[in-house]
Amino acid sequence: MDNTEVQFTQLLQERGISLTTEQLAQFDLYYNELVTWNEKMNLTGITEREQVYTKHFYDSISLAFFLDINEITNLADIGSGAGFPGIPLKICFPHLKLTIVDSLNKRISFLQHVSTTLGLTDVQLIHGRAEDVARKFTHRDAYDLVTARAVARLSLLNEFCLPFTRKDGVFAAMKGSDPSEELSEAKYSLKELRAELSKVESFSLPVEESDRHIIMIRKTGATPAKYPRKAGIPAKMPLMK
Repeated sequence: MDNTEVQFTQLLQERGISLTTEQLAQFDLYYNELVTWNEKMNLTGITEREQVYTKHFYDSISLAFFLDINEITNLADIGSGAGFPGIPLKICFPHLKLTIVDSLNKRISFLQHVSTTLGLTDVQLIHGRAEDVARKFTHRDAYDLVTARAVARLSLLNEFCLPFTRKDGVFAAMKGSDPSEELSEAKYSLKELRAELSKVESFSLPVEESDRHIIMIRKTGATPAKYPRKAGIPAKMPLMK
């Protein structure tokens, strides 16, 4: 192990997560594929090894600090981009049935390559808009846990993500700075989409100590038939009053 892997392993152990040699090898492969593919398509602005391990891998896994992922069967990651947080969580918790939805087919191609290269199973990759995919019976009100990391403001994210979340399931919005303003403007969307704020967890990323917040939202009922609205409309007219 190099210094980056040693630090990564120790930081996760402090949070009660132990990685096997195979899992460390998967993260190493993931990093190398990310950097290689990033040369031909824009996946991330962060490519330095230690930074990727901290700002992408550790940050993605942080969801498991506040939720018992062992109790989660299926996870939907909406707008996953280069696979965060879905792929790091899948590496750490192989039992997860992971579904990733992304609107850019090039990113889906990258994630397919990564999943195959890392030997990941039970990974479903879907090219499409969240508003369209959430209307399909197999995905609607279906997932124990739904995530989105740095995708959009919460009032918009709720309409993208809560239709995927099953009743009593959790939508976890992973944010950077203090989300108080977003929470205030998202109250109407929570009510409309049959959900309620459960809690907001906060922590600092190691080394650089930048703030992170995870908004936990519980789904209280089935998604009303009129949601999500047609693709493009939520972004133009977020659910706010």
